Amino acid sequence: MEDSQEFVDVIQETPADNVFIPPSVDPNNIQAGASYSHFSAIPKLLLNAPDDEVVLGVDEAGRGPVLGPMVYAVYYLPKSLHQSLLCDTHHFDDSKVLTPSVRSRLMETLCTSVTDLFESCGWATRVMSARDISAAQLKPVGVYNLNAQAMDATIDLIQSVFNMGVNVKEIYVDTIGQPAPYQARLEKIFPTAKITVAKKADSLYPCVSAASVCAKVTRDAALEVCYDLYIKGENLVESGITPEDGWGSGYPSDARCSNWLKRNKDPLFGWGTECRFSWSTAKELLDAADGIKIRWPAVDDGDDMKMTDFAIYGATSVTRKENRLTDWFGSKVSQTTF
Repeated sequence: MEDSQEFVDVIQETPADNVFIPPSVDPNNIQAGASYSHFSAIPKLLLNAPDDEVVLGVDEAGRGPVLGPMVYAVYYLPKSLHQSLLCDTHHFDDSKVLTPSVRSRLMETLCTSVTDLFESCGWATRVMSARDISAAQLKPVGVYNLNAQAMDATIDLIQSVFNMGVNVKEIYVDTIGQPAPYQARLEKIFPTAKITVAKKADSLYPCVSAASVCAKVTRDAALEVCYDLYIKGENLVESGITPEDGWGSGYPSDARCSNWLKRNKDPLFGWGTECRFSWSTAKELLDAADGIKIRWPAVDDGDDMKMTDFAIYGATSVTRKENRLTDWFGSKVSQTTF
């Protein structure tokens, strides 16, 4: 289980009001619970000078939440502009230091044509869906843990930038675990680049700070889009939910998130593709007394059992015993997706 136990600043981690929706947010993939990648075009400055040496930063957002995706991002630009453009002109910093509205504005500037960021910098993201993260962690054989998933996302993004013909000479990465073995592995894969893997790299190297903003705003916007899709698929009058309730930052320590999980739990199926079922927060709620347990058939159970015979209902759900599964199988897809 991967629930984050560290202190989380809920205000900093909650998406800004009217957060900018960047092109890295694909509502169709988000609704389907699918992971996907997005790559910006190579910036005009590098197209005109393809031999310019480039620095590239890597960072992530959303490792600890129980709701929503984890997002990895890379950000690259000419080495000659690394400090002056990102720090002196636009004041990039670790996304956890910047306010949600400042992060959103920086991302909007990056995605707006004719701005200096748009014409000088390239970026890419890997959105790792809650569904795919959990499925990989809950495999009965060959568990694919979160660190391995993160490493593969990092390698794939960097390799894709190389494949685009970008002359990457320096790579800076915010570490997963201990920096030394992580750096050694990347050096073997990308021997032509100088690689630095460090703790707090997002506050030390401007390109990592910028990558952290891309990752965080993409996650913020994805979380908002996911909630909007959930709202559209629900009968709010019947469920008693209002859009203003929200699910907050998606972190277990956020009261809005934990309350949403409790209020919207299906006793049998839990939640939709927005939830990381491999997190202990989700598991404990599903194991609660009002949940429905499944008893798998034994050899001598016969062939005449109904699906509802396998459901073992909690004490508080007895009154719904007769029609719970029947009702669910008759529901609209939109009502069960989120």
